Amino acid sequence: MIVRISKLSWTSFAALGLWSCASPEPQPLDPRKSETEFRARTLEDPGLRRFAEANQVAKPAPFPPEAWDLGALTLAAFYYQPELDLARARLGQARAAGVTAGMWPNPVAGVTVENVTNAAAGIKPWIYGFSLSVPLDTLWKRGYKVEEAERRGDAALLALAEAGWRVRGRLRAALAEHLFAIRDLELRRLEEEVRVDVVAALERRLSLGEIFRLDVDAGRGELSNARLAVHTAEGRVAESRAALAAAVGVPHSALKGKTFAWPELESPPPLASLSLESAQSAGLLNRIDLQGLFAEYAAAEAGLKREVASRYPDVSIGPGLLNDQGDKKLTLGLSITLPVFNQNEGPIAEADARRKEVAARFYQVQAAAIGEVESASERYVAALAELGEAEKTLAMIERREQATRRAIELKELDKTALTGLRLERVQARTSRLGALKHAQDAFGALEDAVQRPLGHGSPVPVPGSSSPREEEKR
Repeated sequence: MIVRISKLSWTSFAALGLWSCASPEPQPLDPRKSETEFRARTLEDPGLRRFAEANQVAKPAPFPPEAWDLGALTLAAFYYQPELDLARARLGQARAAGVTAGMWPNPVAGVTVENVTNAAAGIKPWIYGFSLSVPLDTLWKRGYKVEEAERRGDAALLALAEAGWRVRGRLRAALAEHLFAIRDLELRRLEEEVRVDVVAALERRLSLGEIFRLDVDAGRGELSNARLAVHTAEGRVAESRAALAAAVGVPHSALKGKTFAWPELESPPPLASLSLESAQSAGLLNRIDLQGLFAEYAAAEAGLKREVASRYPDVSIGPGLLNDQGDKKLTLGLSITLPVFNQNEGPIAEADARRKEVAARFYQVQAAAIGEVESASERYVAALAELGEAEKTLAMIERREQATRRAIELKELDKTALTGLRLERVQARTSRLGALKHAQDAFGALEDAVQRPLGHGSPVPVPGSSSPREEEKR
């Protein structure tokens, strides 16, 4: 075999090594192209439809839906959101590092040529030598590298899952904000209608001499404030729609004409069905960031083992062939790294410090998680109590309104008595809407604290490790 290799030209030998590894094609960034592609994104994209149909975790439904709920928007966000592309790229780097860690080091070939100046007559004055240095894996050093890379790959995969949860959390908050803004706008317009009737009633009483002009002016001022509140609410609707588009990862125009639904928005789950104690324990056991740090710690442990093993000498064997003035000789060399000037103390100390740093971050996040779960639980309890009181107030006003309507039908009261109650009911509904928003915000904070859906929340799909848009291009 050695003889056959020696007959190969060094050019062809080098070319053989280059041909075995294809180089990636250059991919220059084109900001204008990427901007054009972003502005062209829609929720009717065929690739998005195929991705959603393949990744629906609940009951399969036609896509795109007539009304976009949290589950459908989450699939769209997982298809478009660049934050997930960044996490996928980092996962690709971690997996590539695993390939690097598993590679065996290449042998080193060497050739020597010597000329013997005082060679005897009739003997060739040349000595040709060929050697091959093959490094050996001692003390499972390569195994520690592979283990460290695998644990870092696990951490990167969990980082992708955590990014998916963050995307879902922002999307949930943006969808709730948009739906509450729409309901608030409806109530503001209703208040405007009621105040128009109030002003009309005041003007009739003024014409009868029952009140003063100042009373009418005060009513008109409140009507002006109500109209201003309508314009403010319209701005919040447009702003929340833009925020929802950003949470999905599409331009604002992609949501024009779309209908959004959230059946559970009006009914946050009660405490009895939520089981806060199990939610708290689940938050400490199943939080994705804690699992990711646990994987990072395992990688740091493997890295420390690798550095400890590296303090021992590296060994290489070197078989060779020597043509000594016509005499063919086989040679065998052995080389050992001598730990004379250092015993790898620095890298070992660095690896140990990295392990301690990951452990400290784990304890820090764990303590913060305990505080987040407890704080979110208390906040949700208080928000539900606030919502309960607001609903009681609204129910009381509605009963008074019904009684007033019956009195008007019986000619016991004038119709003007109903106008004030209508305004009270609108204000009570506005207060109830604010309390409901507080409850849903607190419930979302509790879900973020335990990093999993609670109550009747739809299951969260797992973001794929490769970009679905890149797969569509391929």
